[in-house]
Amino acid sequence: MAFIEIRDLYKIFGPKPLEVIKVLEKGGTKTGILQRSKHTVALQNVSLSIEKGETFVIMGLSGSGKSTLVRCLNRLIEPTAGKIWVDGKNILAFDDRELQDFRRHKMNMVFQRFGLLPHRTVLENVAFGLEICGIDSDERLTKATEWIETVGLKGWEESSPAELSGGMQQRVGLARALCSDPEILLMDEPFSALDPLIRRQMQNELIDLAARINKTIIFITHDLDEALRLGDRIAILKDGRLVQVGTPEDILLDPANDYVAEFTRDVNLSRILTAGAAMITPYAIVSDRNGPRVAMEAMRKDNHSSVFVVNRQNQLQGLVTIDQAVAASKQNVKLLSEIELQEVNTTDPETPLEDLFPMLADMKWPVAVINEKNTLLGIVPRVAILEALSRQNSVEDVV
Repeated sequence: MAFIEIRDLYKIFGPKPLEVIKVLEKGGTKTGILQRSKHTVALQNVSLSIEKGETFVIMGLSGSGKSTLVRCLNRLIEPTAGKIWVDGKNILAFDDRELQDFRRHKMNMVFQRFGLLPHRTVLENVAFGLEICGIDSDERLTKATEWIETVGLKGWEESSPAELSGGMQQRVGLARALCSDPEILLMDEPFSALDPLIRRQMQNELIDLAARINKTIIFITHDLDEALRLGDRIAILKDGRLVQVGTPEDILLDPANDYVAEFTRDVNLSRILTAGAAMITPYAIVSDRNGPRVAMEAMRKDNHSSVFVVNRQNQLQGLVTIDQAVAASKQNVKLLSEIELQEVNTTDPETPLEDLFPMLADMKWPVAVINEKNTLLGIVPRVAILEALSRQNSVEDVV
């Protein structure tokens, strides 16, 4: 079982929700049910698994059910039917005391409009949750001070919310949510009220923070670019139904239907897709302990005029061409390690394809994708970079 398991979740607003579920199971639609019975279908048979430490993005247009779903996770909204387990516990079976403890210690929420207390200082706002939990003054102020520094607001502890910019106020809300040290952080469109530059800055800071604090983050947005930047995986909702779940690459390269494809139509893939996503297995690899005849045979079999060379640890040493191999064979060279190999362009798996464009002019061979130990992971052929460039140009022409 995953850290968070959601199974067959429904939320129907109206006086007879269970009857509406029966209609849905027989093929009824959200629009038809609203017109006939005045019930609103917010969630319909949603099932998801979310892993511990994952940044999981739930996205969709207005009315898709994304905010309802996240509020079912902390039971601010009670589901009509279905099951939710968190860390192996059925949270829908919690009594009032268990639910209160769950909200105070296991899961916390960052709201879109900050929700700060205007008559309290930044420090007091951040410490507020600990105050409710009965933590003594010294301890809560110490923890609040630490989180204020973590979110980059050191020196603003005694300021009031009115003295802060929108981005700074959102940092206060984030610090307050983190101060109680929850394992799960729910974020309901927290950056949508910010201007574009501040919004992007906050996205960058959340990416950095997520890497350091190792929390499970469930992030709600209607913005695909934001979802692609932040999410380890993305779930897309439409009219309360789950349409697709996958990595950003899954969503972009293999949209489940026309609805998802329309979302991704104008996305610049070269900025999103990485070398790791575009790489392929090298067409041929030989060891530097082999000789030039082995290299020539590998080239013959794969119909290429060059081959990548690695050492015993699969670390990239370079590339040998057919001309080099033939010349070395005539000179009775025994090992490829004795040849001055060709240098190739290299990159790491996380590099966006867009960053490889400058290499195109001088590119004779594919870009080698390596890790921090220089291990050869794969190659990105010139054609893959050209394809990404053509897609970028097509998007720019449309825009």
